[in-house]
Amino acid sequence: MQHLTLEQKYEQFEEFFMIKHIVPVNMRLLDESYSLPDVEDLHEHMPFEFQVANELSEIDSKALRPLLSLGEHASQLAEFLNHQSKKIDLMMSLILQQHSDQANSHQSIQFGGGGLVVASDTEWEIGAAVEVKLFLREEAAAIFCFAEVIACKHEDDTYHISLIFSRIRDEDQDLLVRASLHLQAANLRKRKSQKMNQNENT
Repeated sequence: MQHLTLEQKYEQFEEFFMIKHIVPVNMRLLDESYSLPDVEDLHEHMPFEFQVANELSEIDSKALRPLLSLGEHASQLAEFLNHQSKKIDLMMSLILQQHSDQANSHQSIQFGGGGLVVASDTEWEIGAAVEVKLFLREEAAAIFCFAEVIACKHEDDTYHISLIFSRIRDEDQDLLVRASLHLQAANLRKRKSQKMNQNENT
């Protein structure tokens, strides 16, 4: 990505669907001398809590995989294990959010698989490298990655900072894509329900 122009990075940023939604985000500006890790080594640079959450997720997926070959007989067991997995995800999500750095706390304006836009009281330099932690409450998940500032626009009393993911695991990017689509579907269902209620009341 370092070989792409700023225009190419912005085009890549906009290739992914983005949804307007508030997500708690921790962002820490990195020194220019900081050497970003390869994606394959990202796990080693994660805070310990994120490492544990990722390992638990991998254990869950490995535990459920053998049940898929058993067909209908294992459906109830798989459903039970999924519920147990969801409980663990919720607990880990709570633990991760409690370790959120309030000094570097922000909120997203919109996000997607390619990056996010956050609100900031201060201007951020284009090209700056940023350590990012996203807390997806709806998915009971948290993501650790690195991003690059590709735009900084002054809007009303704040700055809207656009960041493209520069180092993110494939599974985490897939999770962001799913989360954005889930939220979009929920919004559409809500609008449909509101429209039906309005029609019934007229």
